[in-house]
Amino acid sequence: MMKSVKALEEVEQIIQTALEDIKAEDVVVLDVRRRTSITDLMVIASGRSRRHVRSIADRILEAAKCNAIHTLGIEGEESAEWILIDLGDVVVHVMQPAVREFYRLEHIWGMESEEEIAGYGEGP
Repeated sequence: MMKSVKALEEVEQIIQTALEDIKAEDVVVLDVRRRTSITDLMVIASGRSRRHVRSIADRILEAAKCNAIHTLGIEGEESAEWILIDLGDVVVHVMQPAVREFYRLEHIWGMESEEEIAGYGEGP
């Protein structure tokens, strides 16, 4: 996987700040480097409504653009139940609570310890 110009920790902080600014709920950062080669981190956040989910996604895209982080793809903007933003080393999932509960991404990725869910594990 090609590494971005910005350090992974810097990209994570930019995303975290954007999520805090727009009042995203239940933010979880998953370090998936040991589980997949498609990305290093997955960030999962909830929005209270379709409008809030769209606003969160828009704020992430704005923060990425302002910080020269290349966006590889965006999915789900029309329904705004689950919007996925691919930033390469970081994939952001913004979901409505019912959709998040149904798919339970944290559990699908097999995050068993608080360390893995709260932040970085030991890396690759």
